[in-house]
Amino acid sequence: MAKRARLIYNPSSGREEMKKKLPDILQRLERGGLETSTHATIGEGDATLAAADAVERGFDVIIAAGGDGTLNEVVNGMAEKSHRPLLGIMPLGTTNDFARALSIPRRWEAACDIIIEQYARPIDVGKVNQRYFINIAGGGSMTELTYEVPSKMKTMIGQLAYYMKGLEKLPRLRPIEVYIKSPEMDLHEQVMLFIIANSNSVGGFEKLAPEASLDDGLFDVFILKKCNLVEFIRVASAALRGEHINDPNMIYFKTNSIQVTSPDYVQINLDGEFGGTLPCMFSMLPSHINIIVDQTGNSTYKGKNGF
Repeated sequence: MAKRARLIYNPSSGREEMKKKLPDILQRLERGGLETSTHATIGEGDATLAAADAVERGFDVIIAAGGDGTLNEVVNGMAEKSHRPLLGIMPLGTTNDFARALSIPRRWEAACDIIIEQYARPIDVGKVNQRYFINIAGGGSMTELTYEVPSKMKTMIGQLAYYMKGLEKLPRLRPIEVYIKSPEMDLHEQVMLFIIANSNSVGGFEKLAPEASLDDGLFDVFILKKCNLVEFIRVASAALRGEHINDPNMIYFKTNSIQVTSPDYVQINLDGEFGGTLPCMFSMLPSHINIIVDQTGNSTYKGKNGF
């Protein structure tokens, strides 16, 4: 008996590529034994409602087709449910950080074939207050970039859009005052930014969290202390090579829960989207969602199962 899949897609992702490819994608999934119906998202939060509905209706597989924002919404629709179907990813966004961390290819044919195999791995999910994230949470001037860059600009020029916006912001970078509490750390510090990472691929930086593993039950936390422009650029350059962890301005540790408060107004970035403001309590839900991955093992996903 064929399994039922619900394909939740963002029609505006990746130069509207999905609209053009949808008949071919559905045909390929059907031939592979997945009886697939679709839901085109119509605005912010819609993918969350669609994913929650798909769980209630008993679909065997949910497929998130879009960028990191679509994936985040789908995860938020699934995370609260006691029974969670397999989650497939079709990366059609600009950065696709999480798909890159799992080495899920951008070619739709290859992504479909991986989903058809239904070979899944349990992945950790982060919870912050009443929301969920799968890749990154952060706060501070530079972390606001991802949702400040207009989506049309993201689609048109991709990664370059972030760098242009980043260079524009550099001279105005201001530190924020934070209180950070975790079992490993009790800190009161002026910081430029903090990042709570689940995967190694963040904002197009593939080595930002080189030690991160998606199923170790731990966040990798990076805190950049107050520094001047020259020091900031030095740390950012080191981050491209994965050599920033030992920088004197960087605090790095692993934890499964962390509380962050601030007397300042600090916006939170969740998987590249606006996620509210501090104060926040971040906690880890270990091995919470089963994500379909390439069973040949061509992945940078560093799992404790040798994958």
